[in-house]
Amino acid sequence: MNRREALALLALAPLGTLAVGRTGAAVPAPPIAAPRRAPAAGPLFFTPQELATVTVLADLVIPADERSGSASQAGVPEYVDYMLHDSGDERAQTEMRGGLAWLDAESRRRHGAAFTAVTGAQQAAILDDIAWPDKADPRLSQGVAFFSRFRDMVASGFWSSRTGVEDLRYRGNTVVPVWTGCPPEALAKLGVSYD
Repeated sequence: MNRREALALLALAPLGTLAVGRTGAAVPAPPIAAPRRAPAAGPLFFTPQELATVTVLADLVIPADERSGSASQAGVPEYVDYMLHDSGDERAQTEMRGGLAWLDAESRRRHGAAFTAVTGAQQAAILDDIAWPDKADPRLSQGVAFFSRFRDMVASGFWSSRTGVEDLRYRGNTVVPVWTGCPPEALAKLGVSYD
């Protein structure tokens, strides 16, 4: 079951408790739609080569560290693949394919090989030239625009994954049996008090 299907089930759950008619007799709950497609064995939108590039690039945006796994370990390439496929947004699809093609062409121009075939230092050099829009050479504007959108998709995918939520150390979905108020050191930092 994918995230969208799980959310649909959660949205329909309250309807099951409300499915009682005026006579008190149970009324059948609305049917839950079957999944639109079976799980895919491979990429939905990307070619295998594009997915390989997306995986390398995503891990350069969010590498593994001592606190959490990398973007690919969190499933970000599959997330990006699914989002582009499921959206049906031809403009976004074209921009992504064009950006990946630009990245490979730029790598071939500089280093004579596709982006996935060059060294990490060579990959980083290309990204350094397109990562900061205000500092980038105007001749690299297509790469700058692509990388800005790609980086946003990677961040969205990572921090909405289990790995990303754990990386944030988000504690909002835990039970707090006794609320004793905000810790004194946090109140002091904010310059407020309960008085």
